[in-house]
Amino acid sequence: MKKVLCVLMALAMLASIPMSLAEESKDLLARIQEKGEIVIATEGTWAPWTYHDENDVLVGFDVEVAQKIAEKLGVKATFEEVAWDGIFAGLDSKRYDIAANGVEITEERAQKYDFSAPYAYIRTAIIVRGDNDAINSFEDLKGKTTANTLASTYALLAESYGANPIGVDDLNQTIELLLAGRVDATLNAEVSLYDFLKVHPDANIKMAALSEDASLVSIPVRKGEDSATFLAAVNEAIEQLHAEGVISELSVKYFGSDITRAAK
Repeated sequence: MKKVLCVLMALAMLASIPMSLAEESKDLLARIQEKGEIVIATEGTWAPWTYHDENDVLVGFDVEVAQKIAEKLGVKATFEEVAWDGIFAGLDSKRYDIAANGVEITEERAQKYDFSAPYAYIRTAIIVRGDNDAINSFEDLKGKTTANTLASTYALLAESYGANPIGVDDLNQTIELLLAGRVDATLNAEVSLYDFLKVHPDANIKMAALSEDASLVSIPVRKGEDSATFLAAVNEAIEQLHAEGVISELSVKYFGSDITRAAK
């Protein structure tokens, strides 16, 4: 009788093991495809990468690229809007599967995350007020005050040239501080500046300098053995989207030019 009870208890214990343990044994791609959904972190405040249109619908280059990748994986794209500082924290805590937010590959980030093949290449512009003639190069940033999202690639770059960055929420707030004379400059993607000027052609700002090298925009994924298959699938999706001309078309749609290939 005791043996029967022991067997029954053992079966009950096995049945009560949380499904999460079984789920953890699967790799990231299998979990995403079984769930039928990929959760994507994005800001939703950085036009034309990720923003809300006049109907308050989340749109943008990165939004559509991520949606196309999700389609290739056979799952639904679910976006979670979050401030920049929370994107990587959310990836670390597994709240999000990936991020699509003009994320550039850096040595520091590459130590913690694996990156997909790049799908866009951007140069960094120094933006100043129209009457500012003191800043004409990155070296001129030394001792100057800049505005950028803290911990962003642009803030780190400004710091590397001796600038003192202050934190902001988005590009619009950055330009407001710049026009008010509260900061000397800001660093941002060249294409973001052109997009802003397209909407605000009379804005009293100008590009003071432009980086020679382009940054690589990519999809960050948590490091780990369970993400290798997923990363390979994302890379295959990006390769197919390049071959089909889809990413190039999206680039022209949102930026007015093709930024999806490295300059030759």
